[in-house]
Amino acid sequence: MSKDIVASRYAVALFKLAKEKHMLETFEEELRTVKEVFQNTKELHMFLEQPNISNEKKKDMLKTVFSSLSQPMLNTLCLLVDKQREDIVTDIADAYFELANAERNIADATVYSVRPLTEDEKAGIAEVFAKRDGKDAIRIKNVVNTELLGGIKVRIGNRIYDGSLQGKLARIQRELLKNR
Repeated sequence: MSKDIVASRYAVALFKLAKEKHMLETFEEELRTVKEVFQNTKELHMFLEQPNISNEKKKDMLKTVFSSLSQPMLNTLCLLVDKQREDIVTDIADAYFELANAERNIADATVYSVRPLTEDEKAGIAEVFAKRDGKDAIRIKNVVNTELLGGIKVRIGNRIYDGSLQGKLARIQRELLKNR
């Protein structure tokens, strides 16, 4: 079975549990923390991948590292160790975020700009793209990209809205070549 399908099944189970316990936001915050730790700690990956370390030691270590997490989240991490599925933790988190966003009718967007955006600029962009995508709200993550000459690029899911200067120039060039 593909990694994405398995991750999706775990995410759906976590999501159903979160809804049942009225902990959607709590689980989302915890998964953001877990994802960040898993992405940024190579030592954790190396430890969890060691076949000569028992599952009990791995679970004890996870319980120590993530002691502030709720019991259902710790149980999920321990279950992943038992099933030797530690490698899909970040995929589970991403799938859960999509489910939670769909439930609340919001979306996450990455906005690439030449300089850091002000809070007012973020709010304006969020408002415009929320209307455009039919969402109640958009959460903005600003990424500074000094390679842009000007303007912004907005990525929501797998869609990219290119309002950058390079994008506009490329569109003008295509039009000119098409109308030759």
